Amino acid sequence: MIWNCYATSEGQSVEYQKGEWMECEGDPAQWFGFVAEGCFKYVTRGLSDDREHITWFSFAGEFVGDYPACLDGSPSQTTIEAMLPSRVLMVSGEQLMSLFRQNKEMMELRGIISDHLLSQARARYLDFHRATARERYELLLHRCPGIVEHLPLNAISSFLCITPQMLSKVRKDITFRVRQ
Repeated sequence: MIWNCYATSEGQSVEYQKGEWMECEGDPAQWFGFVAEGCFKYVTRGLSDDREHITWFSFAGEFVGDYPACLDGSPSQTTIEAMLPSRVLMVSGEQLMSLFRQNKEMMELRGIISDHLLSQARARYLDFHRATARERYELLLHRCPGIVEHLPLNAISSFLCITPQMLSKVRKDITFRVRQ
């Protein structure tokens, strides 16, 4: 893929330990990359309750970063945190904009990235409307089979927009169904 070639030649391979931030909510977004190994969670704070809400994950083989904000250095809308030791092929937003200005093929890459991210966001939005809590949990397990080993259940329930109690019930139902 053209992204890997560019990120390898123009960018850098950066390693993150569990809990390290790639971006911090409210600070100017600077980075965009491709997760070579590991995974990241996107965290934001509630407007009135200051609770942590997980809004997104980026797993190995996916892009990571606050894409629109990094292109112009706007404040990051979320904190992006490594969930386990991770490696990212990354470039700065400035490097990315310079790449996009080079030629038509590079501008097409901008479209590919945008389409990929929009497709992911649209699927997540639609899942909230068409899938039950159990189905959303099963979709997450399919997308990242080992996620329950890396995140506490309250973080997974936050991502699914359900209570930890509901997640426990869903998990119990799945376990009981498997044993029948």
